[in-house]
Formats: sequence, C-alpha cells, structure tokens
Amino acid sequence: MSRKKLVRFAENEVNPNVIQAGKPIFETIKGHWNDSQFQNENPIVVELACGRGEFTVGLGREYPGQNFIGVDIKGSRIWKGSSTATAEAITNVAFLRTQIQQLSEFFGDGEISELWITFPDPFPRDGDEKRRLTSPKFLEMYKPMLKTGGIVHFKTDNTGLFDYSLELVQSRSDIEVLAFTHDFYQSEMKDDHHGIKTKYEKLFSDKGEKIKYLKFRFV
Repeated sequence: MSRKKLVRFAENEVNPNVIQAGKPIFETIKGHWNDSQFQNENPIVVELACGRGEFTVGLGREYPGQNFIGVDIKGSRIWKGSSTATAEAITNVAFLRTQIQQLSEFFGDGEISELWITFPDPFPRDGDEKRRLTSPKFLEMYKPMLKTGGIVHFKTDNTGLFDYSLELVQSRSDIEVLAFTHDFYQSEMKDDHHGIKTKYEKLFSDKGEKIKYLKFRFV
C-alpha cells in the first residue's frame, strides 16, 4: 500500500465526518444520524457509490438546510470528499464507508428523505442483474429506508442500464415515475442540479455522452 493511501486512511480514522468500522458510532448510527452525527433534525439525503464525494459535497454547499451522506467502500476516495468538507467547514456532509449491500444496517425505516444513485457500475451481463443498484433486490432494500414520498434520483451515461431501470420502475405498481430524460443537459431539469458533476459525469459529458436521468418515488 502506498504511503499516500496510508496517510489518507489515518486521516479518515480521526475525521468526524467519516463513519467507518472501528469507530464506536459505526455500530450505533442506524436510526440516529440526525442526533448522533448532525445534531439537527434536517432531512437526510444519501448518495450511493459517491466516489470522491464531489456530488455529495456540492449538494451540501447548495442546501445547508439538509444533511448529505456519501456512501462508498473505497476509503481513499471518501478521503477527498471528507477533506474538502472539513477544509470548507461544511458541517452538513458526512461519509459512510461500507458496501452498499449492507446499507440497511446503517439506516432505519423512514430515515432517508432522498436517495441519489449516480453513475453506478452498469453490470451489463444478464447474470449480473442482481448487482445493479436499480435491480429489484436493491429497490426493495431502499424502500423502507425512505420517508413516505421520499424521492430516488438516478443518473447514468449507460443507455442499457437506463432503459433497464426505466422499464423496471414503470412496471411496478408501488412506484411513481416523476420525470425522466435521455439527454439531461438538454432538458429543463438541468438547472435543478446547479451544475454539480461527479468526476465520471464530467468525463462522460466531455466525451459527448448523453447523460440520462430518472426521478421516482415509492407509493
């Protein structure tokens, strides 16, 4: 392991905005994000597979009246977002280091107001469908964590994954599709995101890839 990673991991261990194994709060945070981490009652917004945290931190800047949590398993990636939030004194941003498959161990029923799924691995092979973050398995995991009317946002450059996800949510009687587009930056919805882009979104956009966006909620 490189010295740089070792330094970043050491900083994650002491940064209070990183929740990870080895910290007492890691075992007790479920159902207590507002009182244990943020010390307020503001709505909680979660970004899955947040990577370096550009989007989580960007949302935190724009919406100080909400709490934002980026989830990723890569500690060296989380370090970037954690360090940025610390340097800018953004106190409504935190990061959870865990596998997304274990998300239900960290959020209680109705604890999340909004969920963002941003540029996940598309897992294109049919045999990998269960690993897609918009598969029925994951949708059933998200459902109880979201407040009544809680919104799910999904962005991707991958047409196959987007079409799969859109068809799936449209087929379910317990889901209401609120909006979708196959070309986000040519849609009227683009201004709602304040120009905040993840590293991968910028990469794909610069290559001319059309960004797809889907917004829905469970009913």
